[in-house]
Amino acid sequence: MSRSRKKTPVIGYTCAKSDKPWKAKAARSFRHAARQALGEGEDALLPVKRWAVVNPWDAPKDGKHWVGGGEARWLRK
Repeated sequence: MSRSRKKTPVIGYTCAKSDKPWKAKAARSFRHAARQALGEGEDALLPVKRWAVVNPWDAPKDGKHWVGGGEARWLRK
């Protein structure tokens, strides 16, 4: 794997290692909101998407961007 390279030079905007803890917390809050709405009765509005409960821009990584040439260290897996 020493010669393994990414085919597309797309990298995250921040130095955060992972979004996994934030995604788990967002999923928990979504499930909590859905349970609360179900407990209120049939007339309650259920959240359809996770983004109705949490803001995706609060994540540690604010998306990705394309790096034209890119450095070799960015393209290593």
